[in-house]
Amino acid sequence: MDLNTVAEVISPAQVGQWRPGDAWLGGGTALFGEPRPHVTRLLDLTASGWPALTLSEDGLEVAATCTIAELAAGGYDIAERCCHAFLASFKIWNVATVGGNLCAALPAGPMIALGAALDGTVLLQGPEGERTVPVAEFVTGEGTTVLREGELLRSMALPAESLRSRTAYRQGSLHAHGRSGVLVIGRVTAEGGLMITVTAATKRPYVLVFPEWPGAELVSVALAERIPDDAYVDDVHGLPAWRRHLTRLYAEQVRTELTS
Repeated sequence: MDLNTVAEVISPAQVGQWRPGDAWLGGGTALFGEPRPHVTRLLDLTASGWPALTLSEDGLEVAATCTIAELAAGGYDIAERCCHAFLASFKIWNVATVGGNLCAALPAGPMIALGAALDGTVLLQGPEGERTVPVAEFVTGEGTTVLREGELLRSMALPAESLRSRTAYRQGSLHAHGRSGVLVIGRVTAEGGLMITVTAATKRPYVLVFPEWPGAELVSVALAERIPDDAYVDDVHGLPAWRRHLTRLYAEQVRTELTS
C-alpha cells in the first residue's frame, strides 16, 4: 500500500533524527500493510549496516534489520520453526525483519514467541538513551508495546543457555495456510524445570515457569489461573474458546514430549 503522506525518506537513519510524524522503516511489510495518514517521513534502518546475526559466548544477537530468511538459515531449530509460523512466501521471508515483527505486536507474531520462550531481551534506543526489556514484557497487547516516543528496537538478544535448551513446539491455525491461532513453546530450564510460553492465542505473551517438573494437572490449573479468559484473542482467525482449548491441549503435548 502506498503511504501517500510521506514526503521524505532519511537513509541511513539515526535515533537523534526522529521527530513527530516519523516512522522507522525496516522491511516495510507491516508498515506498508495499512493506511498510516499520520506518517510524513520514513527513517530507513536497513542502511545502518547492522550485522544480521552476531554470535558470542553470551548468546545470539539478532539485529532488528535481520530478515526472517537470515534468521531461519542461522542454524537454530527452534528459530527456524518459528520462522515457518509466518506461513509466508520466500518474498516475504527475504524482506520482513525480526524487529518489524516484534514492533508490530500482532498476537500471531512468531518472533515474539521465539524471544519470550528463550528468555530473550530487546535493546531499545531513544532520545533518552538505551534500555533493555524482556521480550515477554515488550508486547503489552494487540498492536501495543512499551516503546516510547522516538525509540527504536535495535536488536534482540537470545541467551546461549536458552539456545542450548531442549524445546517442543506446537502451532495451530484454522486453515492450512492461515495465520497462527495458537503457538505454544515448551522449554526445559537449566534447573530441570519447565517453561511454557503461550502466544498467538493471547493478546500478549504469557510465560509460565515451573521450577520443578509439573504434572498434567498442575499445568492445566496454572493455565486457567494465569491466563484470564478475556486475554484470549477473538477474531476471524479463531474464537477464544477454540484458542483456549488448543492452548491447553498443546501445553500438555509439549510437557509430555519434553518429559521423555
